[in-house]
Amino acid sequence: MSIAAPDLTNTLAIDSALASERSTPRVRDFVELCKPRIAVVGLYTVAIGFFVGSRGVWNVSLLLHTLLGVGLVAVACSVLNQFIERETDQRMERTAVRPLPTGRVSSGEALVFGLLAGTAGLVWLALHVNSLTCLLGASTLLSYVGLYTPLKRWTSLATVVGAVPGALPPVLGWTAAGGELDAGAFSLFVLLFLWQFPHFLAIAWLLRNQYANAGLKMMPRLGGRGIGLLAVVYGAALIPASLMPRFVGLAGDFYFLTAIGLGAGYLWSSIGFARRGDDASARRVLWASFLYLPTLLAVLTLDHWRLLS
Repeated sequence: MSIAAPDLTNTLAIDSALASERSTPRVRDFVELCKPRIAVVGLYTVAIGFFVGSRGVWNVSLLLHTLLGVGLVAVACSVLNQFIERETDQRMERTAVRPLPTGRVSSGEALVFGLLAGTAGLVWLALHVNSLTCLLGASTLLSYVGLYTPLKRWTSLATVVGAVPGALPPVLGWTAAGGELDAGAFSLFVLLFLWQFPHFLAIAWLLRNQYANAGLKMMPRLGGRGIGLLAVVYGAALIPASLMPRFVGLAGDFYFLTAIGLGAGYLWSSIGFARRGDDASARRVLWASFLYLPTLLAVLTLDHWRLLS
């Protein structure tokens, strides 16, 4: 017994280490399915909507409940999207290494994971936030997974449909804080809705060959300059739309001037894309979009805080 005991201990330790090595990549695979970077961006906009919708009454506990519930809904959107697109993802270089196309996560596991996350998120919002936010969360999930994802195979108008759930996160934050579906909520929605188009058009152009190979219709057949011209149209519409928070009392002149300046820069990058129609100019639009949104929302928060103080 004195000889066998150490052997048994060593065997158990080795088995435990091997199990840990096997489980760690599995955890990483499920985390990758969640698309945490996209979720963080979405939750950032939720927090902004919550803050400006609070009207000076900041309930940290309610915010945390909101972020958890909406975060689970965001996870469900990403996971179920990848479940539906697991075959087309195999045909794109950018997505072929994802957990589902490579078989690191089975389709059944992804489906169950996505459904559980979505159900848990909606139940959490209903129990700990409010019914309106739960309803908007369900609308986000259903429109993204049930409409946008399958429509990508049939029409480039899918991007218009997809921009709706993409613009709802700040509205979820707004209603979670007690706000109604009023002009303030609409101003946040329109800002996010229009911002997405130059951003998505630039991505669609840069990945046009991969999307074509996968059979996904992510943009009209207009050529580089035509796609750039569409980005100009949306970028031009974004400037007056981005000023709405100033006129509904959510922000002041500092936000107003910042929105004009950032909008002009975003529009200028789109004009360059329309003039050249090449990959380099599309990348500039993409980088401009990355700068525009977080900066403008941060300024909105600061200016709103200034008005309250």
